[in-house]
Amino acid sequence: MAFKDILVHVDDTARAAVRLDLALGLAVSHQAHLVALNVRTRTALPTVVTAQLGGEMDTILAHGDAEAAAKARVLVESRLVVPGTSVEWRDVGGNLVETLSLHARYCDLVVIGQTSTEEEGGPPLADSLVLAVGRPVLVVPYAGRFPTVGRRVLVAWNASREATRAVHDALPLLEQADIVHVLAINPGHGMAGHGDIPGADICLHLSRHGINAVCEHIASDDLEVGEMLLSRAADEDSDLIVMGGYGRSRLRELVMGGATRHLLGHMTVPVMISH
Repeated sequence: MAFKDILVHVDDTARAAVRLDLALGLAVSHQAHLVALNVRTRTALPTVVTAQLGGEMDTILAHGDAEAAAKARVLVESRLVVPGTSVEWRDVGGNLVETLSLHARYCDLVVIGQTSTEEEGGPPLADSLVLAVGRPVLVVPYAGRFPTVGRRVLVAWNASREATRAVHDALPLLEQADIVHVLAINPGHGMAGHGDIPGADICLHLSRHGINAVCEHIASDDLEVGEMLLSRAADEDSDLIVMGGYGRSRLRELVMGGATRHLLGHMTVPVMISH
């Protein structure tokens, strides 16, 4: 089992190179086709600015879009393509979430960047995309370098449909991992819970895929689940966290006991989320 089509969002920002290199590394590992997608989005200008620019506004915005796209394309074309893989450049205009969702539906995995705390306006990209795309989303932190991803994996397991979906979607990565830590925090019991030994059943399932999986369950009253996941990821030197995300009440609010929301804002390693 392997990823055969991977989509990565590229632009002219400083972090685009980190996302691209991570995605290209996955493409090489899985001998996959990599789609590097740039989305030209028109930035809304203040009324006072548009009034001054008049008919020149469209020309100025189009020129800015073209320059940004050209920089992103140079970045993509500067990368060495290893035999067995292929890279496709796409440059399209439209709404960022809608365009990414459309293209990602024909791929196995979509790679995007974490929204910086300094960015303003609208919900984080991952919030919207996870609910819209129907594919696993790999979110790369806006700080740090990640030469490897998926060698030491931490799975956030709560026995939910979303967590089950995330584990299944991550199988191509888990099958190549050196070790997979399955962590259940404050697990419940019963038919809708974890069974007698939380995490044991999913670890047994993973072992039948040839995956070196170990399970652990802990109770935590002092830390939020998200904080505990990040702490354990650091303890285990994990280079990837896998978890499920789902929406309730507000469409853009992702929750797993608050863990998904916390990780999207404070991630220290790439996080793969499925819905």
